[in-house]
Amino acid sequence: MLGGLSSISDVDLKGSQRFLNSIYQLVECPGKERALDGGAGIGRITQGFLMKNFPVVDLVEQDRHFLEEAKKSLKPTNHRGQFFNIGLQKFTPENCVYDIMWVQWVLGHLTDEDLISFLRRCKLGLKPRGLIVLKENLTSSGEVEMDNTDSSVTRPHALVVELIKKAGLRIIKEQKQQRFPSDLYEVRMFAIQPV
Repeated sequence: MLGGLSSISDVDLKGSQRFLNSIYQLVECPGKERALDGGAGIGRITQGFLMKNFPVVDLVEQDRHFLEEAKKSLKPTNHRGQFFNIGLQKFTPENCVYDIMWVQWVLGHLTDEDLISFLRRCKLGLKPRGLIVLKENLTSSGEVEMDNTDSSVTRPHALVVELIKKAGLRIIKEQKQQRFPSDLYEVRMFAIQPV
């Protein structure tokens, strides 16, 4: 989930909370009833951040072992929501159910085509004024960089923006994650909604 960098977890969660708070300052802000954690892993973001903001949080994770770990760690909490054992490239949300769909550090495992398709399907799952939030590493080289250890890619900012537009979405807010070690990729959060 954090690739051996668990020391940045608190900084990450606080940065996400600040970004979400800023979204709720917008005139056309989303509701606060239900969220989706896309590529949820073991539920770190659900438990450490989303459950503090939404009474219902659904988790989507393709790795069955990670999802089982998430269920175990969330069992003693007041977690309400569903668990979907499926990859984002195949996941289709119910229509018009989510206020926020939070997708973090997982899009590098999708091809450009799968990412566009996923975002297009996510649009249908949003309630009116709902938002998708993408939080991802970005390259500074302007090029796509491949990680051969996990077969993922890190995209440059311009390509992420292009893929968002191709999916029929627009960026309404964007922010850089602060206080991460300088030797890591830049991390940005994008709040996006249908055009």
